[in-house]
Amino acid sequence: MSSGRLDHASEGTSATGAKSQVVHGSFTLRVDFSASPEQVFAAFAEPSLRTRWFRLPGSSKHATHALDFRVGGSEVATNLFVSGDVEERVEYRSRFHDIVPGERIVYAYEGHVDGLRHWVSLVTVELAAQAGGSRLDWTEQYTYLVVSDDGSQETAHLRGGTRLLLNGLSAVVDPHRFQHLARMRTDAS
Repeated sequence: MSSGRLDHASEGTSATGAKSQVVHGSFTLRVDFSASPEQVFAAFAEPSLRTRWFRLPGSSKHATHALDFRVGGSEVATNLFVSGDVEERVEYRSRFHDIVPGERIVYAYEGHVDGLRHWVSLVTVELAAQAGGSRLDWTEQYTYLVVSDDGSQETAHLRGGTRLLLNGLSAVVDPHRFQHLARMRTDAS
């Protein structure tokens, strides 16, 4: 699968007259599960499963989450992320555009930090049955509206954060997959 690429960067002028850079790119991640496509799909669709693996950075005591999983529905999540003496209010807003149970989810989302939209993405999640379970392909096409330098730091962060989310999804739908790691930690103690 594609490790992702920075496809295009362009400069323009913002409404305030300041120079702004927009960065476009995409990446695809693949995960194999021993669970069926229907079980993986349920982890996206059912709020009690979704909140077990989908989280924004920060303490859970500040987190909010609302999911309306249907075409035209939305998902909104917020949190307060604290690192040292820096606090950031993070927000995720999505809209579902296409849902085929057990097969596909297409949605667009925005990532906000302190009330400022930093990026917009179009995500396609494809599920397919395979011997012993299922395969998930996550393709994300993003546009960064707030970037530092050439945008490579932001895109690496987005791809890494998505990989962490998919690891969380794996822990929910395929909990036996990582049991050997827990045993290794126990044995090392």
